Amino acid sequence: AVLAAHPQAERALAVVRDARLIGYVVGDVDADDVRAYAATRLPEYMVPSAVVVLDAFPLTVNGKIDRAALPVPELGAGASREPATPTEEALAALFAEVLDLERVGAEESFFELGGDSLKVMRLIARVRSVLEVSVGVREVFAEPTVAAVARLVESAGASAGVVLGRRERPERPERVPLSFAQQRMWFLNRMDGEGAEGAAAYNLPFALRLTGSLDVEVLESALWDIADRHESLRTVFPDVEGVPYQEIREGAEGRPRLQIVDAGERWRDLVKGEAGRGFDLAVELPWRTTLFGVSEAEWVLLLVAHHIATDAWSMGVLARDLQAAYQARLSGRPQERELLPVQYADYALWQREVLGELDDPDSEVSAQVAYWKRELAGAPQETVLPFDRPRPALPSFRSGSVPVDVGAETHARLAEVAAQSGATMFMVVHAALVMLLARMGAGEDVCVGTPVAGRSDSQLEDLAGFFVNTLVLRSDASGNPTFSELLARVREADLSAYAHQDVPFERLVDEVNPERSAARNPLFQVLLALQNVPEALWDLEGLVVEQIPPLADPPARFDLSLSLSERRSDNGSADGLRGGILYAADLFDEATVRALAGRLVRVLEQVATDPELRLGAVEVLEEDERAAVVERWNGTASDLEAATVMELFQAWVARTPEADALCSEDQTLSYAELDARSDALARGLVARGVGRESRVGLCFPRGIEAIIAILAVWKAGGAYVPLDPAYPSDRLAYMVADSDAELVLVAPETADRLSGEVETVLLDELHGDQAVHELREIAPDQLAYII
Repeated sequence: AVLAAHPQAERALAVVRDARLIGYVVGDVDADDVRAYAATRLPEYMVPSAVVVLDAFPLTVNGKIDRAALPVPELGAGASREPATPTEEALAALFAEVLDLERVGAEESFFELGGDSLKVMRLIARVRSVLEVSVGVREVFAEPTVAAVARLVESAGASAGVVLGRRERPERPERVPLSFAQQRMWFLNRMDGEGAEGAAAYNLPFALRLTGSLDVEVLESALWDIADRHESLRTVFPDVEGVPYQEIREGAEGRPRLQIVDAGERWRDLVKGEAGRGFDLAVELPWRTTLFGVSEAEWVLLLVAHHIATDAWSMGVLARDLQAAYQARLSGRPQERELLPVQYADYALWQREVLGELDDPDSEVSAQVAYWKRELAGAPQETVLPFDRPRPALPSFRSGSVPVDVGAETHARLAEVAAQSGATMFMVVHAALVMLLARMGAGEDVCVGTPVAGRSDSQLEDLAGFFVNTLVLRSDASGNPTFSELLARVREADLSAYAHQDVPFERLVDEVNPERSAARNPLFQVLLALQNVPEALWDLEGLVVEQIPPLADPPARFDLSLSLSERRSDNGSADGLRGGILYAADLFDEATVRALAGRLVRVLEQVATDPELRLGAVEVLEEDERAAVVERWNGTASDLEAATVMELFQAWVARTPEADALCSEDQTLSYAELDARSDALARGLVARGVGRESRVGLCFPRGIEAIIAILAVWKAGGAYVPLDPAYPSDRLAYMVADSDAELVLVAPETADRLSGEVETVLLDELHGDQAVHELREIAPDQLAYII
């Protein structure tokens, strides 16, 4: 809209290409003038990296703008001005390093160049390590260029924080405490027990197919080299009086034995069995290695690690280390690799020094806890989802999964929405998920969990270990917002959460103190992850290495876990979002979650096309589903017999005269008995002058007498007026007068509820002569009752 507002612009469009915002303008304008015009009216992150002037927009056969046919501008990394100060030069190098680019200009946006939530945390860690200055994630999001971050660095001055460094054994305490994240894993492991059904819920299995000439001894030695390199892989976790500590084993005790199994065609079942076996972390190393022989030239290497020692990022670390160690061992030469600058035990000690103890009210972590207590006050205990079954008292962790696939065109449009909003793709997907959950009945207050890498110092990037923390992202969907409005709320909430990401999730649960239940995860039950962890590249000399997809779905730790990753084409353009939803089989059928995945894709497609679409207008149903709900399920048309109530009653009397018609406490009447009693009372009413559409009040408690009286009034041709005996007497008298009732039938217990001005008759006192007082025909258009 800003580009189109330029005085000489006739039409304008902004799209994202190669992770950069590009403007296209039709009109007699200068590209630099249009960009300068936008720069005076937009935040820095929304200003296009380049503007292309066209004579006309290319169109599809349907008359819409053909985005694929728009010309690609000549724009490479570093197209803006060069860094002008030493600080800008250092930051430009760090931007390029994190973004894997050759160079970055001083005015180019980190996010337009391909940055995301994970990479911005890596950038902050590198800035802290190299320049010894801490900058906040919110500040980087607000002004994500080299020049802007340089101004932040220069105004902040040197950090006085605790420096992460290597500590030799004498410098460490006798018992090294667990990291905050490890404490939760240890507790869950102790609670589940090695042989319990959920004991393998936090196993991370990884299987590789090795084809070719494998040197088994070399492979085992290479695995031992990895264990020697990473203390986290040779650590066990005993406890003293319930307080766990890290016991780091040395030499042979810290090296996993490579189990060799002649599996043949049974390898799949054997891999599943080994992957599903739990760990006793008090005495066992937190990873196991097994080599399954399939044939003479084919093997399957299975690595099973407990989450307490590794995370998804660690897989890339182990891949690089195994490649280097195997190659060195195979060639018979020693490894020429630098020692890791720090070990996991160093990190655990440093973490407590930086954040302070959780019980210290003046510590950094306590300040973050205070934020979370405010943020999550009054949050819903459970997210309402379309369950197929009630939640069991204890989860079995059984799971299933369905795919999610978002097309390239929608992905490209979503990238444009993200760029124009100063948001990341994760924030866009998060907002769409909140919209879907709100539309599916979760309400306006939606909590979603997400994992964060937790590697807050660059020295941790090559270290295997468990650094991941889990954040609770609370979103406000009240007021029927547009998607753009909801995205702005989500962006604000997510940035605040990122700035307070150091509080361990388990401690957060203790402090917020939600209603605890073993049946569900506390604070959130839906997890969202946009997978942007560097992919593990496995390569062993002399072998073809193929990563084997998981043979079984991982355990379901949450009700629903949505995981997506961005795909890029060879030229870097958006090529779709792909992933899946892992679901708890205790709660859902596959068809339900498959339908939910389809609805998420539809929401993403709609908001990509129209970001101003309101929550209430988002269509989550397919055409067939909508037809079923609105037409088939809600259809009321049916063939009805054109008969009065009395005709239908008489038909039942004729068909089943002895069947029970009325039952009340110890009294029962058959259809024949009910017909006879109502006939007699009807003749009594006729004898008292009741005729066609005469009004007769009925003041009875609930029971058989009330039904008999209604039938009697109808048979006499009249209309009844129900009078609740619980009403005040003057109210009942008013109702009688207002309805013009000729008389009121009462029971003995209700006879005194009306004043003497109203004519009342006890039901049992009505008598009529069958020969004299004939009952009249009832017409369908007669008055039946008055309320």
